[in-house]
Amino acid sequence: MNKFLAGTGVAIVTPFTKKGNVDVKSLEKLVKHLINGKVEYLVVMGTTGESVTLSKEERQLVIDTVIKTNNKKLPLVLGIGGNNTAEVIKTIKTTNLKDFCAILSVAPYYNKPNQAGYYEHYKAISKASKTPIILYNVPGRTGSNVTWETQIKIAKDFKNIVATKEASGNIEQIMKVIKNKPKDFMVISGDDNLTLPVIACGGIGVISVVANAFPKDFSDMVRAALKHDMEKAQKLHYKLMDITDQLFADGNPGGVKYALSKLKITESYVRLPLCEPSNTVKEKLNHLIKNY
Repeated sequence: MNKFLAGTGVAIVTPFTKKGNVDVKSLEKLVKHLINGKVEYLVVMGTTGESVTLSKEERQLVIDTVIKTNNKKLPLVLGIGGNNTAEVIKTIKTTNLKDFCAILSVAPYYNKPNQAGYYEHYKAISKASKTPIILYNVPGRTGSNVTWETQIKIAKDFKNIVATKEASGNIEQIMKVIKNKPKDFMVISGDDNLTLPVIACGGIGVISVVANAFPKDFSDMVRAALKHDMEKAQKLHYKLMDITDQLFADGNPGGVKYALSKLKITESYVRLPLCEPSNTVKEKLNHLIKNY
């Protein structure tokens, strides 16, 4: 799996038309933009793809469009997660996963399980899946944290859970996962601006939002860091840092969709309950993109 997941994965956005429908043409354009930007793999139906606001038919349309446009050029990862363990298992068992190298499965949200609950959830989906699984820890969205001890226990006990996307923002926790993990278990950054330090500590890459808009520079930064060319990696990291801050300043994926609209790749429309970024954030992004 190192072959597929090392480097830059992109949590791709779902473009919408002004009427709120999935914009297939723009999605095709985005996938080609990412392939040309030399990213390593694509993540479909993640948080950034607004998957929770899509109908079953729309999700399948997005999946089919990405598979067709990608045409086996890049490995694909599919987001399948939720706070109903039985429903997650059902989805895994009934989804055609032949085109995907892994599943990204977010830690259950809203229910706020204890650590035993997280362990048992991943144990259950591990038993149900023939496809490798990436654990996704994102306390800022789920409301509670999968501790490093629990992540290590999951990594040791379930061999088809092959990686963690760590978006806790806690670099000390991430280092403890890296230090104590099994040899083949991978740690992937879930925060764009922490990607460089995570790689420096032993991570293998990132699942990125920013790379939707700036795939070449971001993936070049990650590859340079993985090759220990820190001078080049630092230069690109700091080139991207201010834009990255603003892309998340008023919610994701509103920021990156606005950037994509300025780059003439997709429109900026999002679905309720999300709204586009404030005028203040848009003005800052206009300035940063113009002078990028």
